[in-house]
Amino acid sequence: MNRILTRWLPRLLAGLTLLVAVLAGAVYALTDHPKPEQAAELTCPATAPTLKAGQAVRVMNWNVQYLAGRGYVFFYDTLAGDGPDTRPSPASIARTLDEVTQAIRQENPDLVLLQEVDRDSKRTDYADQLALIQSKLNGAYPCSAATYYHRATFVPHPSIMGRVGLSLATLSRYRMDGATRYQLPRICGDPVTVAFNFKRAVLGVTLPVQGGQPLSAFNTHMDAFAQGCPTMQNQVAYVRDLLGRTSAPWVIGGDFNLLGTRAAYDRLRDREKAYFNPDTELAPLTARYASFPSPAQIDSGSPAFITHFPNDPAVGKPDRTIDYYFYSEGLKHTDERVRQDDPKISDHYALLTTLTLP
Repeated sequence: MNRILTRWLPRLLAGLTLLVAVLAGAVYALTDHPKPEQAAELTCPATAPTLKAGQAVRVMNWNVQYLAGRGYVFFYDTLAGDGPDTRPSPASIARTLDEVTQAIRQENPDLVLLQEVDRDSKRTDYADQLALIQSKLNGAYPCSAATYYHRATFVPHPSIMGRVGLSLATLSRYRMDGATRYQLPRICGDPVTVAFNFKRAVLGVTLPVQGGQPLSAFNTHMDAFAQGCPTMQNQVAYVRDLLGRTSAPWVIGGDFNLLGTRAAYDRLRDREKAYFNPDTELAPLTARYASFPSPAQIDSGSPAFITHFPNDPAVGKPDRTIDYYFYSEGLKHTDERVRQDDPKISDHYALLTTLTLP
């Protein structure tokens, strides 16, 4: 018996080692591996006009929920992860594409920061939603930048089971001469789950300004549901460091997935409080920089500053602010507004602001 074990045990161990190596190689091949900082996709013709010092720049910030539209409760929309829907219908996507682009045309922004734009995802029939949006806008935004923050050839989740390509996208009427992807700290977990999970990011673009300093515009969608892990603190710290080393003027907009104040937490029902911490991880940003909505606006309880309408039918109404702008010191910002469409177009409302360049 000992001789048999001596002969076969090394072979068994070698076989197991090979199997683990093959599985690790498969996971690596199926998933994305962005660098800490890398160039982002950028398209901008030489004919695009250049911003000028003193110019007013209208900015729209919007999580468009991969054009899924309303009437769905996706599997991730409930705390238990048991929402019944896994994808929107083609008809719903087409309708929402029309509604999103109509809203952009109505608001007529110069710069558009979009989150949750699907590109080559199974759930949205492998379409390039950035190209669809650009086409519907008839060339109004000749410059665009984009980067993926969830991309995999195949995600073995029972509600996905296919290709994923989720991106940040920034559209501009004006020339952009640089685009960079900044990798945010990742959510914790076992190596396989982390490999297939989101790689949240910041998309930064630089817009030259004739007669002035360039404008940096950042676009982000931070993690969610990270209780028990310091992911949110780490991501806020990263963003604060990034902004601190960026020359003014700059603006950042996005879906931060964080409440702004303790009062915002206290207003939630107990069930929804499970998504958040009582003392918001966003505090290092709100304490350092001007924002919209501001802490005072959030604390007022005014529904005008609510930015999120959860799909979970147990909530049934817009109930929280988790989307924001932050501004560099001295950058003038006016005409701030949350566009609260009824019926809702996305589970997030669009935010508008007007910047006046130094």
